[in-house]
Amino acid sequence: MDEREALARLADTLPSAGDDCAVVGDRVLTTDMLHETTDFPAGVDRYTAGWRSVGASLSDVAAMGADAEAAVAAYGAPRFDPEEVEAFVRGARDVCEAVNAEYVGGDLDHHDEFTVATTALGATDDPVRRGGAERGDAVCVTGTVGRSAAAIEAFEDGDVDRGNDLFRFTPRVAAGVALRPYATAMMDSSDGLARSLHQLVEASNTSDLGMDITESYVPVDAAVDDLFADPEARRAAALFFGEDFELVFTLPSDAVEAAHEASPTPFSVIGNVTWDGVRMDGDPLPDRGYGHASDGEA
Repeated sequence: MDEREALARLADTLPSAGDDCAVVGDRVLTTDMLHETTDFPAGVDRYTAGWRSVGASLSDVAAMGADAEAAVAAYGAPRFDPEEVEAFVRGARDVCEAVNAEYVGGDLDHHDEFTVATTALGATDDPVRRGGAERGDAVCVTGTVGRSAAAIEAFEDGDVDRGNDLFRFTPRVAAGVALRPYATAMMDSSDGLARSLHQLVEASNTSDLGMDITESYVPVDAAVDDLFADPEARRAAALFFGEDFELVFTLPSDAVEAAHEASPTPFSVIGNVTWDGVRMDGDPLPDRGYGHASDGEA
């Protein structure tokens, strides 16, 4: 059973779950867990691990259109190296500072492998949920996709400096807040662009919803072209790998210009909300992406 199957089985028990964060009054709250074997390839330093772990939760806050307020992390490892722990905390603190939030502490515990659990808190009285897309809306994504796949390739090539640089992303909190008045649905792309599109369709309050995407409009990170020679590998890195933590969202077509002007992060319009099924250039787009309880892409 993978993460999506487990969440589906819990849907009746937790009917309010399903968005990137839980909504509690005028606050949004999220938690994530990352493991060395699945999330931190060889070469990832502890500063990057701290940045990325806390950044993943801050990205969930961004996806709700909320202002990020604070984050904590629980750090588990077979042993506590003072320099590694201090580097982790620096990374966690710096990614919080990058989005005007505060890293306020956490916990330490022994664990068989390096494992991190993070929690982030944000504030909004008007969160953007996943279920509001409507036919005719524009389908959009911030920044570029494929960056994390390129990072893995850099680590495998032995270029750890580039790998760590690519692995550190800025959570799109400011963009999420700016897009909040316009977006009809929004989530982050942690599970991959293709899967995120399917998830927005599945979450929609409108039946028989679909999306029509143009592949040439998808903003692929330059590092993907640098590090992947095979065209199919480049395509998979951009569409299916995931863990890029960009915002995937829908907008009314007449709000695109205003949203472009408001967002501090550039975004690309990659298609439109249509009828049943997610398609790319007329062909069905597979529901593939990152799977947390599987071996990477699923």
